[in-house]
Amino acid sequence: MSYFDNFLKTNQAYADLHGTAQLPLKPKTKVAIVTCMDSRLHVAQALGLALGDAHILRNAGGRVTEDMIRSLVISQQQMGTREIVVLHHTDCGAQTFTNDEFTKHIQDVLGVDVSGQDFLPFENVQESVREDMAILEASPLIPDDVVINGAVYDVETGRMTAVGK
Repeated sequence: MSYFDNFLKTNQAYADLHGTAQLPLKPKTKVAIVTCMDSRLHVAQALGLALGDAHILRNAGGRVTEDMIRSLVISQQQMGTREIVVLHHTDCGAQTFTNDEFTKHIQDVLGVDVSGQDFLPFENVQESVREDMAILEASPLIPDDVVINGAVYDVETGRMTAVGK
């Protein structure tokens, strides 16, 4: 049995508890969180968020990419968010490789040339948060009045530490 079959069964139990509450389409806190896809980071629980509180946007490394900005523009212009939190974490998989190493790996394993592709690895997690905050601040698609903050989540302790600009 695949995990998907298990998910369907578990979802039925969740749906039974979900009830019929009609949550608004727009997030209650007006916050969008840019974070990593890492399975050790349960964003809603770590930040005390309930269903419908915030937009949580995830990708490998929690990096600000063109597609992440696309989602943030929709979040802001259509859904009313006014704050962005860049949330990276310790012991991130994006810290375990370089573009050159990964490009070679993809070529060797899949036979596909991805040279020139930036997989956005990083060495220093605090610096990666600062870089992504700077990208957001420089983007003409993110209004100047949008509050941008950053933090690092520690996967060992569950604690979050603010990162200054």
